[in-house]
Amino acid sequence: MERTDVLIIGAGVAGLTTAIKLAERRSDLSITVITKAKIGESNTKYAQGGVAAVWDHQTDSYEKHIADTLDAGDGLCDEEIVRMMITEGPARVKEIIEWGTRFDKHNGRYDLGREGGHSEDRILHYKDLTGWEIQRALIEKTKSFESISVRDQIYAIDLLTQHHLGYSVTRANDDITCYGAYVMDKSNNDIQKIEAKVVVLATGGAGQIYRSTTNPLIATGDGIAMVYRAKGRIENMEFVQFHPTALYNPAGENPDFLISEAVRGFGGILKTRDGKEFMHKYDDRLSLAPRDIVARAIDNEMKIRGEDYVVLDCQHLDKDAFIRHFPTIYNKCLSVGIDAMKDFIPVVPACHYFCGGVKVDQDGKTSVHHLFAGGECTSSGLHGANRLASNSLLEGLVHADHIARVIREEIDDIEYREGIPDWDAMGTTDPKEMVLITQSWKELKEIMSSYVGIVRNNVRLKRALTRLNLLYEETEDLYRTTTLSPQLFELRNLITNGNLVTRFASMRRESRGLHFTTDFPDKQDFLDVTVL
Repeated sequence: MERTDVLIIGAGVAGLTTAIKLAERRSDLSITVITKAKIGESNTKYAQGGVAAVWDHQTDSYEKHIADTLDAGDGLCDEEIVRMMITEGPARVKEIIEWGTRFDKHNGRYDLGREGGHSEDRILHYKDLTGWEIQRALIEKTKSFESISVRDQIYAIDLLTQHHLGYSVTRANDDITCYGAYVMDKSNNDIQKIEAKVVVLATGGAGQIYRSTTNPLIATGDGIAMVYRAKGRIENMEFVQFHPTALYNPAGENPDFLISEAVRGFGGILKTRDGKEFMHKYDDRLSLAPRDIVARAIDNEMKIRGEDYVVLDCQHLDKDAFIRHFPTIYNKCLSVGIDAMKDFIPVVPACHYFCGGVKVDQDGKTSVHHLFAGGECTSSGLHGANRLASNSLLEGLVHADHIARVIREEIDDIEYREGIPDWDAMGTTDPKEMVLITQSWKELKEIMSSYVGIVRNNVRLKRALTRLNLLYEETEDLYRTTTLSPQLFELRNLITNGNLVTRFASMRRESRGLHFTTDFPDKQDFLDVTVL
């Protein structure tokens, strides 16, 4: 058994910023950050474009950024939350600059970019590696605090609640309380419990439920699945954002390589394979329309023409400036035989971001007492039915500030819960065939990609649910009878997330934002926000 005042699960922008903010003001608190991968491997690391913040008040304003966010969210944003995130965001960005984060400058001023859905240049970036740079700075800052212990290769299995004390817990309970988590040390597969006064989930999204995704292998929706099993509230899981432009690679790779939206902001133009522009048929903002519109447009053009991809034309752009802004993208394209200055870049939509997740309030509080959540694993009200580009890193920073403040104020009144049992593995045996796990993972990806993708309908969703329920039963049987492994944990969580996305999509009988169904192609007059 291990005890810590604060247990933070996840070491991306939301998790590490929360730890730093706590340690700065409360050096007396013990703070444990766990990550199932190596430190530095997170969804944050893969964020290419940048962080959106109102920086130049001569041309930009909070009201413009708020309006852009609400427009992208297609009627489902919480305007109060949007206003909070947008107005507090620049101060949070200044803090990470003070902590050592570098953003590109031009002639002594920050070189602000523009991405889809933004009416002004407001994206701060570090080349095309912004997430990597923010992650680097946060890791270095974390090392300066003795009260923060960062442990990698530690996998969170389940949240500790009254359920583990023998009480019956349902979603109707309003007193569900979190006391820590069961975790596995991946170095020896030893399962232990970490008791905590407060737990913070910063576990990212679940992109790996799809065949094509820009998310890293660790994006298996662990936090969302753990909260669902703990009977916490989950919201808006039908809104899965597909990034319009992942690099098309017929050889396949996981994750798909992202061609940042900033490339289109820089002047890249979407075209069909024969070089004809097409976005004018779908939106007046052309290639810089919000992501849901662009992704559906690309999907439609591919289906109409029977082709596997469309192209991004950058040949007319200044070569030196392009390479300076996008060195990683340029070199990646070269590695597969594409010179972005001479050739079209083949692109396809790929799963990129979850706008739904664990329902939280403005302070990151979940429906489970003493459990907070921040970043992509949450449904905060900022993104609504579709996330505005580069608002995700902003959300993680603002969430972390609120979560840390509330924990500092409330933790002294919280006690550890006695009597939580150790993990019981009696009656289980080693799995005889790993293929049972790997094949189920492949089946899940095929089901979600074929039936619950960019365009949906009732027949596809019903078929997906039937197959997902079978996978769920098979996986739960494995979980009950075999010795546990990280691969089995992730499969279990992925199937839970796939099931949630499909169930939420079945309940929303309209097309809105990222959820488009051919059975209900129009928006409804009422705003039916689905919560489980």
